[in-house]
Parts: sequence; structure tokens; C-alpha cells
Amino acid sequence: MAERHPAEQQADTDQLPHILVVDDDRRIRSLLKKYLMDNGFRITVAADAAEARAFLEGLTFDLIVLDIMMPGESGLELTSSLREISEVPILLLTARGTTENRIEGLESGADDYLMKPFEPRELVLRVRSILRRSQEPILEQPKDISLGECRFNSERGELWRGDKQIKLTSAEQTLLHVFAASPGETFSRADLAEKTGVAQERSIDVQVTRLRRKIENDPKMPLYLQTVRSVGYVLIPD
Repeated sequence: MAERHPAEQQADTDQLPHILVVDDDRRIRSLLKKYLMDNGFRITVAADAAEARAFLEGLTFDLIVLDIMMPGESGLELTSSLREISEVPILLLTARGTTENRIEGLESGADDYLMKPFEPRELVLRVRSILRRSQEPILEQPKDISLGECRFNSERGELWRGDKQIKLTSAEQTLLHVFAASPGETFSRADLAEKTGVAQERSIDVQVTRLRRKIENDPKMPLYLQTVRSVGYVLIPD
């Protein structure tokens, strides 16, 4: 068999999902890079938030795997900052395992979280799940859903308030797609977790809270994304 030209090999590599791994622990960076590369991903590593920002200025990534506890700018701070300008999916790695810690991570704009220590196979499953739900188109939906001053274009996955686009994370976009596909239908947390590929049902509550802040005039008294007591949630458009 003839050897392939290096340019062809590089072209194949360029087609792989590109992941930025950010962790101040050199050993963990090396392990994550090796394991993810072995499972078909293209990897760039950064030792802290500053180095990550430098890469983000010149490169495009499909996903960021980001440690929370780092010297200088923390993973939570970087996530919140990136959410102001980017929709790139973020998977947080955290050694802090309380429910409040995990909720804090999701509220900062992360798409998912994974507690340390973790099984490498679970990391790969989480990564693939996030990439799948961020890339798969959702078909057969009304093109526009009107939510008071907001409108959601399901074809493009865009949320607008007047002439201003409101940024959505991939997790928020996927959840809103599910609601928009069946307006008026009540979904349980378990249903929503299954349809969006979220590991924890509690994460659904956090994402709903974030969506309400973007859709509702008064998130504490929602008109459009409502809670159905003891059941789940329902989207009621105009």
C-alpha cells in the first residue's frame, strides 16, 4: 500500500473535532491530551486562562474542557467571560462535588461538568454527547416562535429581542429547540434530560433558570417558560 502524502494526512486531522484542554496540572493535561487524541479528537492544551485566551484569539474550537481551580483567572471566571462573546461548548472539570458547586458551574454558562477524579471513558462520552447536541440539526419545527418581546428562530437556533440577538449556549439552544418543537407540551425533567443528553436532571432546572433570564421580562413570574407543579416545564408562546 502506497504511503499517503503528509498533506493528505494533515487534511484528515483537520477534519477531527478540535478541543481546547485547559488545566494547570501538567500531568492531567498530558493524560487528557493522550486519551482524547487516542479517541479521535484534535487537541490543543493550555496551562491557564491567559494561555487559553491567546489560543482562542487565533483558533476555532469545537469544545473547551476547562478546569475550575486554576491560579489567576478561574475556570468559572473564564466561562462567564467567554459567554459574553462566544457560544463554544464548555465542559467544566471540578474537584468540588457539592450540588451548589455544580450549579454554580452551569449558571456561569457551562454546558456540562465532570467531577474529579473521573473515568476517562466517561469524559469521552460527555464530550461526544456535547458535540452531538451542538451539531445535530433539529428538523420539522415552526421557523419562528414568538415569546413576547423575544422570538426564537428554530431553523438557525437564534434568539432575538427586537433587533438584538441574545447569545445562547449550546445547552440552552438544544433545550429551547426541544420546547419549540412541541409548544404547549409539558416535559418532565427526565424527558428533557434524555432529549438534551444532560447527565443530571438537576441541570435542567439550572438551564431553565438561565433561559428565563433571557426570555422573560420577570424571570420570577414566567409567562412563557412555565413550571408545571410536580411534573416539569412547558413553553407557552404567543
